[in-house]
Amino acid sequence: MRDSDSLIYLGIAESIRRLIVSGELKPGDHLPSIREQAKTWGCTPGTVSRAYAKLAEEGLVSGHRGAGTRVTENALQAAPTVWRWAALVNQAESFLLDALRSGHTPAQIETALSAAVARWQGLQGANTPQMAQGLPNELRFVGSHDLVIESLPLLLARRKPGSTLSLEYAGSLGGLMALARGEADVAGIHLWDATTDTYNAPFVQRVLPGRSIVLLTLFYRSLGLIVPAGNPQQVRGLLDLCRPEVTFVNRQAGSGTRVWLDAQLKKLGITPQAITGYRQTEVTHVAVARAIADKRATAGLGIEAAAASHRLDFVPLAKERYDMVFPEEVWHTPMAQMLVEVIRSADFDHTVAQLKGYDLTTTGHETRIQ
Repeated sequence: MRDSDSLIYLGIAESIRRLIVSGELKPGDHLPSIREQAKTWGCTPGTVSRAYAKLAEEGLVSGHRGAGTRVTENALQAAPTVWRWAALVNQAESFLLDALRSGHTPAQIETALSAAVARWQGLQGANTPQMAQGLPNELRFVGSHDLVIESLPLLLARRKPGSTLSLEYAGSLGGLMALARGEADVAGIHLWDATTDTYNAPFVQRVLPGRSIVLLTLFYRSLGLIVPAGNPQQVRGLLDLCRPEVTFVNRQAGSGTRVWLDAQLKKLGITPQAITGYRQTEVTHVAVARAIADKRATAGLGIEAAAASHRLDFVPLAKERYDMVFPEEVWHTPMAQMLVEVIRSADFDHTVAQLKGYDLTTTGHETRIQ
């Protein structure tokens, strides 16, 4: 799969996850046909099929020949593949309660569990020197892409040689669902909730119910209108998008940027039909900037760092919060605390200072969700 197709595939999956989690797509609702989605996203049917297959693996949708693809009845409640980590925690808690009722102390239970795990590792050969040296020095990140995230593996390796932070970009909700499946140690998200006018916490509570979570603020980043150098059309805000000479380039349906935009347009009473180019979409902030640099549009919504990367002008409209999501059991590990030290370090501040549009005032702030 080409890189562009991969980005579209991830974008399709992320947009549908968001619609399901937000309740806009309800159990039993049909998804658009593969042909309709391919036309909307400007991609091949195979790219859409791959996205739908991924969602089916996660238990969010199901497809039947001749009946299309629907949201599953228990999309966010059951789906054992998606929620197997939560199920494992529940099983462990049940065992703990049974053992306590039988008269064992917490210390005895912990010792017994440690002995059982050690015995299993010995049988599996999992306590070889290679394994013992590798796992404690690795963290798996899954979440939304940002230029700052790209710098974290190098900064972490400088602070602790031999440590690894693996990066996988699957969107904000993709990161939360990877945590739910036990396929990530930490996620990166920027999810604005229109109902509460807050970032991230409402989505964490929906996707990871009952989990103890630490949100670590990485930064706030400037979101606004990207326009040609010199801003020749004097675009100052969203109302200017209705002017006939302004051609807009949008983000894909379901992206965090698109969700924010649509909510703001609704408040202002602006319909999509009033904006030339509203249905012209790109799947990354940088792609929006490139469309304006190539003169395919005269305005687009994105982050300031993307505008600066193409030497374009930027009209700030809002600041969005980007958080790192740590399950409680990961938060207390040495590797996670090492990453936290990196994020709170002068080296991190210096690295981010090279980019435009980032506010580090609350970087390193902790928010706990029980």
